[in-house]
Formats: sequence, structure tokens, C-alpha cells
Amino acid sequence: MDLQLKGKTALVTGSTKGIGKAIAKKLLEEGATVIVHGSSEKSINKSKNYFEGFDKVRFMSADFAVVTSINKMIKDLPDIDILINNLGIFGGKDFEDITDDEWMNFFEVNVMSGIRMSRALFPQMLKKNDNGRIIFISSESGFNIPEEMIHYGMTKTAQLAVARGLAKLTKGTTVTVNSVLPGPTYSDGVQDMLDNMSDGDSHDKEQMEEQFFNEQRPSSLIQRFTDPEEIANMAAYVSSPLSSATNGASLRAEGGIVDFI
Repeated sequence: MDLQLKGKTALVTGSTKGIGKAIAKKLLEEGATVIVHGSSEKSINKSKNYFEGFDKVRFMSADFAVVTSINKMIKDLPDIDILINNLGIFGGKDFEDITDDEWMNFFEVNVMSGIRMSRALFPQMLKKNDNGRIIFISSESGFNIPEEMIHYGMTKTAQLAVARGLAKLTKGTTVTVNSVLPGPTYSDGVQDMLDNMSDGDSHDKEQMEEQFFNEQRPSSLIQRFTDPEEIANMAAYVSSPLSSATNGASLRAEGGIVDFI
């Protein structure tokens, strides 16, 4: 299927690893020009081999926890047709141990980064009115708040609220704003989490995966981690003009963890 992305320019935040990297590659495969964003030049350099062979890829670095760094990047951006607000941090911690600074850091990185990028790019998308797309990569944790990382779940719920509110501002245009909700996805961060769960014992991925879904996500219907490429497929479709009737939606790609939305 031709997703009609040739001639489109996309920015995928946090795209030097994990889900963001898979989304960036998928959009490149569909013919879009893609700006791969990393928090530092080091992270960008580590990812460049992954994008070797694509002539429509660009790289930009900015620390999205620092407002001045974001503003500098925004000034250097070309005209953007597709914004994927993917950047995010996560990590487990007991509720009573989460400090005010940690709450604010999660909100700053996971929520405010997407707000700032959308605020900068959304008005031009409306003015151009040519199938502009903003997509927030949220999480099933936005509905199914995980007790082991409540601060993360809070930020994912906030993203859904922002996306839905922005979608209401697109009424009567060809611009859409949607959210994609992955479930637990096998990435570098998840591997670190599984290593921590093992407490130094020797366990293979399959054993730790089974333990995780039995104990942490028993409602999952697929009972496995999703692959980043599976999330990228959903994001690429929502980026496409073919998804024109999908607006203000929370699109689940979480393996059936959430019973009902």
C-alpha cells in the first residue's frame, strides 16, 4: 500500500533508539524526508548506521529538558508536515520515593516537550491545510496506570488530553491530531528493566518476559512484548493522508492490555 508520504517532511522526536527509531525508518521507507532527533550528538552518531542508505534523512540534536535547546532547534527546522511526539522517559519507582523534582522532570520531558513542539508547528499546519499530522506516542499506561511508575502514567494521560484538545482545534481542516498507545515494547529500556527484575540471576528473555506479563500485565492478550516495528506501522498509517477520517483518536497498539476505552 502506498501511504502517499512522498514529498512530506516528518520530525520524529527521540528517534535515535526504540520506537522512535523504528518510526523514523518506516517513514523513510515510505518516501518521506525524516528528521531524526537525538538528545545529543553522541546519541545521533550511534544511530547513523541504522539509517545508512536513506538519502532523505537529516539529523538534529536538542536536549528537550532544556527550553533554550528546544527553541534553538525549532528555529532551525524546515517546514514540517508530520510531527511525531515520541520522546519520553520512564522508570519504575515506589510512589513514596518519587520526589517533587522527579515528578517535574517527567512532566517536563514527556509532556512539555510535545506541547512546545506542537505549539511551534501546529499553527503553520493549519494555515497550510495540507494533511498536516501531529501524533503523540502515549502508552496504555495512560489508561492502565502502573502502580510501579505512577509518575510515568500521569504524563501519558496528560499527553492524551493535549492531543484530544488540539484535535478539536482542527475542525474543518485536513490537519489531524491523534495518539498511539503502545503496550510494553521490547527496547533498550525494557531490557534494562528485565535485567533489574532478574536481581543478577541468570534468566533468558523468554523467562523474564513470561514473568513480567504474569505479574505486571496479566490482562495482555498477546502475552509478549510488542516490537518497535509494530508500533511504527501504526504511526506510519496515521501519518498518511489515507488516515484522513481518524482524528482525535487514541489508537491502541498495546496487545489488548486495556479492557475498554
